[in-house]
Amino acid sequence: MLNIKTVILIVCLPIVANAQSIVNTKHNLSSSGPGTVKATTETEVCKFCHTPHNATASKPLWNRSTPGTSYTLYSSSTLHASVGQPDGTSILCLSCHDGTIALGSIVNPSSTISFGSITTMPTGKTNLSTNLSDDHPISFVYNSALAAAAGQLKAPSAIIAPVALDNNGKMQCTSCHDAHDNTNSKFLVTTNQGSALCFSCHDRNYWSTSTHNTSTKTWNGSGVNPWMHSSYTNVADNACENCHQPHTAGGAARIMNYLNEEDNCLNCHNGNVATKNIEAQFTKAYKHNVYGYTGVHDPTETALMSTKHVECVDCHNPHATNASTASAPYVNGNSMDVKGINSSGTAINTVTYQYEICFRCHADNQATTRYITRYRGVGNRRLDFATTNVSYHPVEAAGQNTSMSSLITPYTVSSMIYCTDCHASDGSGSPAGPHGSSNVAILKAAYDTTRFPMLGTGWTSSDLSTHWTLCFQCHNLSIVTNIHTNISSGHFFKYVGCATCHDPHGYDGSLGTNGGSMASAFEKLCNFDTSIIRPNATNGKMIDIPNRKCYFVCHQNPTGTGGVYHAHLDAGSSF
Repeated sequence: MLNIKTVILIVCLPIVANAQSIVNTKHNLSSSGPGTVKATTETEVCKFCHTPHNATASKPLWNRSTPGTSYTLYSSSTLHASVGQPDGTSILCLSCHDGTIALGSIVNPSSTISFGSITTMPTGKTNLSTNLSDDHPISFVYNSALAAAAGQLKAPSAIIAPVALDNNGKMQCTSCHDAHDNTNSKFLVTTNQGSALCFSCHDRNYWSTSTHNTSTKTWNGSGVNPWMHSSYTNVADNACENCHQPHTAGGAARIMNYLNEEDNCLNCHNGNVATKNIEAQFTKAYKHNVYGYTGVHDPTETALMSTKHVECVDCHNPHATNASTASAPYVNGNSMDVKGINSSGTAINTVTYQYEICFRCHADNQATTRYITRYRGVGNRRLDFATTNVSYHPVEAAGQNTSMSSLITPYTVSSMIYCTDCHASDGSGSPAGPHGSSNVAILKAAYDTTRFPMLGTGWTSSDLSTHWTLCFQCHNLSIVTNIHTNISSGHFFKYVGCATCHDPHGYDGSLGTNGGSMASAFEKLCNFDTSIIRPNATNGKMIDIPNRKCYFVCHQNPTGTGGVYHAHLDAGSSF
């Protein structure tokens, strides 16, 4: 018959023999342990957590007291689980990892094991403290109701082993960690390469085709390592951990790497991982100022925003973004699955057209800053582009004008364009999209909004192409010059440019459907800059119909009367 000492030896043999056993991990707190946190003289390996006799009521044969503290729990607007105070195996883990109980404080024997100058778990990533608000939630029931409510969680029966719930159907520390085996680093129960561990429970829409799932881009070594908490070296392998950190996260809600939302994007999109340097665009004079807001954006907010803000994730869904392209007006892959406002003013959770993203901030709820005061409109871009208007740039539909001789190939009267065909970062090789520009209104090329920029000297053809480069990327400079010189009695070439008479969006329909009796006066995007062309002070008319004349400020005397010149809206013009 075997004696008790033999039995104990047999039980312990696998611990000694297995190269991946606890003996070779930092959880071996004995004096022979490989880590820097270990006992000074104690040689037994298991007793720091377990005892065969006089154990606590906790399983399995627990040899430590459990913390008696109250924890600050994880909370988020996107959390559907009911998270309670840690229990089960999680509270056992926290008896070391919350830093409140001495590492050498065990139940049997009752004397404290010496760790030299170290008492409790040293400050750092492994000391979670009693504030668990920045850690993945634990000790909550994971059931079918939760999975259904969350929408992007696997059903309990579909959780991928070896991830497992405890006997009470709860998610615990041990669902992801095996304290005795560090084969997968960080004592994970399975590899997290490509976030395999995360996707044992989580199931993100569009992830399979997302660039953040497929990209093999690596860090070039400049600046801050974007994956400081990870051993993986490319985007695809880090997957979720490109942005998220399961413990002691910088941004508690949704356990983000950083508190400032944009930092979770720009740590890679600064040219050090992603090819294009988006971060540099946000230093320009005109930009979507993602640095101006922290903690305002929320994933659960409605598409019709009530609080002004802009973050990268207002236009890009990091779980869905991909490199696929589309034709206007359909949304490209880089803005897949984001919220927007449709042409009717209705909030939608998944956009179909790019302009629906822009309408979130540049339409009904938040009037757009107007760099030029126009005769008509209030800066509601949704109404400006309405297809019932007399004229509009073809963002929602092909334009009203079926005869346009000035268009440059490949543009035709049937063409449609994106908002980002005009609003985008300037400079050769700059990344696509309206991140930042040296030009007013985040325009990708020059569009002069100043009044009479060359008063007294007159324009030249070179001046026109320089000051309105944006317009002449689609319209032929020579044809435009000839048309406008002929119909403006020379004034187009002397003092005014594109912005004086044309509103590049349209007008907001304030004249009613098709403009009523004045419709023809607002064809071809005509909507005057009132700092240059104003209503006649004598009769209050902006345009003298039927004579089709407009009134220039520079020719009016102090009483408001003065010379008038033909507008460029003469019948038969084809611009």
